[in-house]
Amino acid sequence: MGAGIAQVSAAAGFRTVVLEVNEGALAKGLARIDKFLEGGVSKGKMTAAAKAEILGRLSGTTAYADLAGCDLVIEAIVENVEAKRQAYAQVEAVVGPDCLLASNTSSLCVTELAASTKRPDKFGGLHFFNPVPLMKLVEVIRALTTSQATHQALTAFATAIGKEPISAPDRGGFIVNRLLVPYLLDAIRCVEEGLGTVEDIDKGMTLGCGYPMGPFTLLDFVGLDTTYFIANILFDEFRETRFAPPPLLKRMVLAGRHGRKSGQGFYKYDKA
Repeated sequence: MGAGIAQVSAAAGFRTVVLEVNEGALAKGLARIDKFLEGGVSKGKMTAAAKAEILGRLSGTTAYADLAGCDLVIEAIVENVEAKRQAYAQVEAVVGPDCLLASNTSSLCVTELAASTKRPDKFGGLHFFNPVPLMKLVEVIRALTTSQATHQALTAFATAIGKEPISAPDRGGFIVNRLLVPYLLDAIRCVEEGLGTVEDIDKGMTLGCGYPMGPFTLLDFVGLDTTYFIANILFDEFRETRFAPPPLLKRMVLAGRHGRKSGQGFYKYDKA
């Protein structure tokens, strides 16, 4: 997600700094961007010169001090409140007083994240969708403390990088995951109850409803561990059974079957 956000920012003309936890992760992220752009060149969708311009606006670092000149910092790290708080503290130690902070969280309470900073009025949510360069939507989430000016600035940024922003409330799942996660969990329950096979349910939703991919293909793409984490957050907030993770999902996560990234989820994948 971080690589994708950095890519669309640089492609829109913004000077962009990518901060990673170590040199290995940084090199991997920048290589992912280079590979994506090179694919565009090879398909004739952009010129080599345009690719060079985009990469010229990108720089990578492992030092928070290099964020000092940023007007906006978008955090896209692990979905863990304490880890995010620690990151914000290090960001605020180096950026200016007018710098805006945003989280790419897909499930956590944005007001809680904002409250952990020294600038809750300058904090909001920017929820991108994967893969970021291809998905047009960005949910702009306004915490209880987010100022009108900050909300407008985040919305304007999303528009400036070629996305379609929608304003979402600071409630569990926002808009998209509030609707999507129960659908995915119900698909798993259908398999548990013998309603149909994984393949037939996927085929039913793609061919019968026109979805670009079936629920199990999407689950494997998103990550079963990620879906399990989001479902638990939604269940804790709303205490509704539709958000409760099915037993099969829990066991697959415990078994390390997280989807594409682990090589096996509801389908098996060739890691190569």
